[in-house]
Amino acid sequence: MEDPNFPNIILYAIPFFIFAMLLELFVTIKQGIKTYEPKDAFSSIAMGLGNVFLGFFSKALVLLSFFYIYENFRLFTIPITWWCFILIVFADDFAYYWFHRVSHECRIFWASHVVHHSSQHYNLSTALRQTWSGGFYTFIFWLWLPLLGFHPALIMLQMSISLLYQFWIHTETIHKLPRWIEAIFNTPSHHRVHHGSNPLYLDRNHAGILIIWDKLFGTFQPELDNEKVVYGLVKNINTYNPIKIAFIEWIQMFKDAFSGQKSIKNRMLYLIKPPGWKHDGTGTVSDDLRAEWLKKN
Repeated sequence: MEDPNFPNIILYAIPFFIFAMLLELFVTIKQGIKTYEPKDAFSSIAMGLGNVFLGFFSKALVLLSFFYIYENFRLFTIPITWWCFILIVFADDFAYYWFHRVSHECRIFWASHVVHHSSQHYNLSTALRQTWSGGFYTFIFWLWLPLLGFHPALIMLQMSISLLYQFWIHTETIHKLPRWIEAIFNTPSHHRVHHGSNPLYLDRNHAGILIIWDKLFGTFQPELDNEKVVYGLVKNINTYNPIKIAFIEWIQMFKDAFSGQKSIKNRMLYLIKPPGWKHDGTGTVSDDLRAEWLKKN
């Protein structure tokens, strides 16, 4: 089978990103919604540009890994035909759900993913606030796809499509879509919840394209009219410096793990336990915050 040659659609989409942000800015001004803050938006754009630049290196590593598994260990050969595009949507989205969920539940993955949640604003520029480090190791959640027999180029294409889909849901200009869309797909309403620092909203709605995984695995939370989303982190980092945004959690995680008197086991647990966990029991993780909120409400 001849190797397929798919374009890098993310690069082609950059003019669309710019146009969409300008349109959203115009609409929000007309609606009287203040969602853009110049320094915050420029920080998000800088993170996005850094992600694209570093992607030239990280994607080479990803492709090499995918091809190595595909060429040497694949169980089947899934041909590039119309039905493989349907299969890859579900397979990639399933992989994305678990990558995204683990990125909230395991600190070494949170260290790169926290970048995307670090803005206290929610608009299309927030979608561009992407990690500089995650591309070099989070692809492990997709390694089963070339093993199953999906061609690496097809996997990379669908990963890009998923990223493009998630761009438009970072907006407050769309309230709720028709019920059948809200039932199946990830929407602005569902994803606003995901970006909330409210205890009820923490670590919910990890969907990429399809919200069905959250409903299936118990992590779905609808946006409530009486619980306005508060964007950002439980403890906000309060900086517009892209380098600090990219690496501040890595520094804090390693400081927690390797300073002070701790057992080797506890040092390692700081890398794999959820954000907020502490070895002495004084930490508070999202499940604790949610349980406390539900008890009060």
